[in-house]
Amino acid sequence: MKNIISRTLLSLLVAGGFAAQANAAEKVTLKVAHFLPTASIAHWDMIEPWCEKINKESEGRLECQIYPAMQLGGTPPQLLTQARDGVADIVWTLPGYTPGRFPVSEVFELPFFAPDHQQTTRALWDFSEKHAFKSEFAGLKPIGIWVNGPNYFHLRDKEVKTVEGLQGLKIRAASRMSNNFLAAVGANAMGMPLPQAVEGISKGVLDGLMVPWEVVPAVKLDELTKYHAEIKDEQGNGMATSTMIYVMNKAKYDSLPDDLKKVIDNNSGADTSAWIASRFEAADVKGREAAEKAGGVVYSWSPEEVNKLKGASSQVAQQWIDDMTSKGMNGQALYDDARALVEKYNKK
Repeated sequence: MKNIISRTLLSLLVAGGFAAQANAAEKVTLKVAHFLPTASIAHWDMIEPWCEKINKESEGRLECQIYPAMQLGGTPPQLLTQARDGVADIVWTLPGYTPGRFPVSEVFELPFFAPDHQQTTRALWDFSEKHAFKSEFAGLKPIGIWVNGPNYFHLRDKEVKTVEGLQGLKIRAASRMSNNFLAAVGANAMGMPLPQAVEGISKGVLDGLMVPWEVVPAVKLDELTKYHAEIKDEQGNGMATSTMIYVMNKAKYDSLPDDLKKVIDNNSGADTSAWIASRFEAADVKGREAAEKAGGVVYSWSPEEVNKLKGASSQVAQQWIDDMTSKGMNGQALYDDARALVEKYNKK
């Protein structure tokens, strides 16, 4: 009898050991990389909560190791390549950091195109699913794609209230469309990733940055810039925005067991993108408050000057349409589809 009990206990211990090994083998650590410090909204109010959510829903079998501020090496424009190559499993970045490489989704970065974070983000997800994900993001699984808040002028020491006042100013923007916008209105467009631009503004190499409010406290623009021009048209469209993307290496995703894939799937898509956009929207409020608290001057342009700005930059949309057409696509149809989706979601 003792031998039987001993053998039974041994069998249970062995089975338990194999089960523990199986559970340990199924635990997956995802390397998540981005380009900003831990103080940034993307780090503590988007990436960390998302990682906590998938960890909870996977019962601890999915966990993140986050690498902020390019800790895996390279530069911000290389992040999407790092995700494709498996240097990182997941990255957050701006497609606009590699100008011309993701031209289809650039349509949402055209001047005075987008009035609302979350609803425009839903339009962007639908548009990208239809036109961009397969062609521009091959080898990647999109988790979220969204627009940040309206990009405003944050100027070091000049209060500019007219189109004429922009002439010759060195202003940084995040994307090709925003750089085209700046060139069209007479400014010197200085395309560069945000970390490099912060150094430029601190040294006086740049006159200003074209960024949303949420960026301000993360990189101390409330200390580095004095004047903040909030510019919107009568429909509430900001003068520019940037598309952002949170993507996973497709091979890494494919290697997961089905139940862990489902956790990732449940935390990807239009709703996830809109949730991310909501975090950036809330951060815009805090960024504006930080600038005012630091003594910054926040002001608007007159409707007449905004209309002049729109008129001066109207050519940028046609340039994008012509560029798409030259690449063998129907540029006008793509533009019209994007506009229709923005109008559809922002009417709700």
